[in-house]
Amino acid sequence: MKKIVIIGGVAGGASAAARIRRLDEQAEIIMLERSGYVSYANCGLPYYIGGEIEDKSKLTLQTPQSFKNRFGIDVRVRHEAQEIDVQRKLVRVKNLETGEVEELPYDKLVLSPGARPSRPNLPGVEDEAVLTLRTVEDTFHIREFVERRAPKSAVVVGGGYIGLEMAENLIRLGVQVTILEMAEHVLAPLDYDMACEVHAYLRSKGVELMRRTTVTGFSRQGDRLFVSLQDARPLPADLVILATGVTPETTLAKEAGLELGLRGAIVVDEHMRTSNEDIYAVGDAVQVRHFVSGAPVLLPLAGPANKQGRIAADNICGKDSRFEGSQGSSIVKIFDMTVATTGLNETSAKAQGLPCDKVRLYSASHATYYPGATNMSIKVVFSPQDGKILGAQIVGFEGVDKRIDVLATAIRAGMTDADLAELELSYAPPYSSAKDPVNMAGFVIGNVRDGLVRQVHWDELLSLPKDAGVRLDVRRDDEYARGHMEGALHIPLDELRSRLGELPKGKPFYVCCQSGLRSYIACRMLTQHGMECYNLSGGYRFFEMVTKDLAYDPTPCHPCGVPIG
Repeated sequence: MKKIVIIGGVAGGASAAARIRRLDEQAEIIMLERSGYVSYANCGLPYYIGGEIEDKSKLTLQTPQSFKNRFGIDVRVRHEAQEIDVQRKLVRVKNLETGEVEELPYDKLVLSPGARPSRPNLPGVEDEAVLTLRTVEDTFHIREFVERRAPKSAVVVGGGYIGLEMAENLIRLGVQVTILEMAEHVLAPLDYDMACEVHAYLRSKGVELMRRTTVTGFSRQGDRLFVSLQDARPLPADLVILATGVTPETTLAKEAGLELGLRGAIVVDEHMRTSNEDIYAVGDAVQVRHFVSGAPVLLPLAGPANKQGRIAADNICGKDSRFEGSQGSSIVKIFDMTVATTGLNETSAKAQGLPCDKVRLYSASHATYYPGATNMSIKVVFSPQDGKILGAQIVGFEGVDKRIDVLATAIRAGMTDADLAELELSYAPPYSSAKDPVNMAGFVIGNVRDGLVRQVHWDELLSLPKDAGVRLDVRRDDEYARGHMEGALHIPLDELRSRLGELPKGKPFYVCCQSGLRSYIACRMLTQHGMECYNLSGGYRFFEMVTKDLAYDPTPCHPCGVPIG
């Protein structure tokens, strides 16, 4: 009878345990969990604090008893693995309730220790009002703090997924929230320009957002807590949530002599096997291969962790399953907004030396003549050589999840712009348009690659001297009146053909409309009349959104190095 010990539950460990049992009814399976909960919904924790999820039992997916009843698995919560003896193939375990220590033998060992919240070593960080959110116990502690202390103001340190979800739920409770982000934008998987829409939306919801801000410590002045900042005055706060990311929990692996990689994460092969042939590792503690770039990465996401647990279990039981890498598909709800990403963003593609180009679209969630349509900002990164899709980002309200999943599938299948254009996707007016936004992305990329249109991007346009070419605005009169680029020549698209004689000779034209569609039509017209023409990617709406965000930036340059003003 095979003895299998699993250290850590939640997504990876629990998935491995259940899969092993389905493949091997005779195996002895023991799962150890340091916390009091073996399988719970990490991603739902902020919504319990904010009251969106009212019943705390809903956070628990499985219990030790339910694992025992259904799978015959011995689950031991409040048990901490303290040491792995790889020579004797034993795990030294401490019962945190009784203090008793025992040694568990194993034939195969699965490590699923997860990651711990990054808690910077700063003065005052141990204050009772400086909290982190990772476990169910953390959730109950924060909610109890909020109910008991009724904070009026909160500072959230970090603008990642947990930080933004906590900001939303604290706002919902009537707490004034300030987000401090050390980088130039929130949500690292986004490019800066796509994050600008998120910044504006957060501000519209009453969130104060401070970027490029470094926290240096926490201090008490009477009953008040103050957050000290490097280049600004201290901020008062009744509550601080540290949401500065996570660090792989790999102390056991390091002490056992297993090979470690990025930030101390456990190195595994495609079978999820570590450098020790009898030890597997899954979840947030492991280093994986990025599916698109092939580079080693850390992607602490529940979906890949579940798959990795299943793959480790398969190999333990003799099946040749392989993890082909993760592309980082993720989605987050921010109030009513949805933000989703998959694959590489432009920043990471360039950082890894991959040739790439991008297009931006502004597409409706469904047919605009059917009531309730909302718009989505879409950015697709692609290979200019073969049109293969490298990554996508979508910011919007309805229909974001549907499109990001199609694009994630396209990346996994190695599809190109031509494939996107040919996809036959479901259509009815309440759900989509006859030309789905995914199809439109394929069309736009194809037009760029075929040379039917040349693009100018917002940062390129900002970098050009004012007298370099002609800014041509082809929107309607009312749209132009609501805002336009300084010095732009305004000729509505439907009048352009009859007014070509008014255009200056010998200069390039940088053409914009609201979204980029009408300006594309204008560029086709002008190009065929022998004029040099560039379409503003994303349109004036996108350009205005980014330039407004730059006005909040306290530094003289935005991330692309373009001087403000």
